[in-house]
Amino acid sequence: MTQQASIIGAEPFLRGLAPDDVERLASMSRHISLPARHRLFEEDMPARNFWIIDAGQVALEALVPGVGPVVIEKLGRGDVVGLSWLQPPYQFRFGAITTQPMQAFEFDATRVLAACRDDPAFGRAVFERFLAVAAHRLQVTRTRLLKALAAAA
Repeated sequence: MTQQASIIGAEPFLRGLAPDDVERLASMSRHISLPARHRLFEEDMPARNFWIIDAGQVALEALVPGVGPVVIEKLGRGDVVGLSWLQPPYQFRFGAITTQPMQAFEFDATRVLAACRDDPAFGRAVFERFLAVAAHRLQVTRTRLLKALAAAA
């Protein structure tokens, strides 16, 4: 296993993934370093990448008409940024900006999606992990909404 695959495979998001699958994902990634206030993506941009944060922090933002960007969640080490590559129209539904210097593994989502389509077992393993992330994000959002409603009452 390559060094990058060993590091990526240790990320909580990918733990338990078959070594060959980790190696395959590693071949579709690169390690990057970004400064604070670097915009990863904006709403409606094509979703061609996703990231696993190695160090630092990213704020997910929703654009609220008449208000501007509103932070909806902050993500840190081990978190996945970018789920919109999973389904059409393959456009980001939120914005994302680094809030401090960040290191991450950046994945070529187009290649990952093609590999998932070519190998259903690999695709299932990858999609199950992303489904868990999406379910967690929905639960976090639900909790925030309930707290906001309770505070407004």
